[in-house]
Amino acid sequence: MNNTSKILAAFAIGAAAGAIAGILLAPDKGSETRRKLGEEGKKLAEGFKRKCKEAGNQFDEIKKEMEEAGNGLA
Repeated sequence: MNNTSKILAAFAIGAAAGAIAGILLAPDKGSETRRKLGEEGKKLAEGFKRKCKEAGNQFDEIKKEMEEAGNGLA
């Protein structure tokens, strides 16, 4: 598992733990808690998508650099 995968996994685990703690400690009634949970879920999904896109961009950059380096060897 590379560093990017470890970071994404840690991010997801931390976000899930925070969401569970928030639900357990919430003084709101059920409907309000579900609304807040839905909003936080959307934020988490957007953040995860953004991190995946950034990781993909970094991968593409590294791939391009490796291809350029390989062309210089021929």
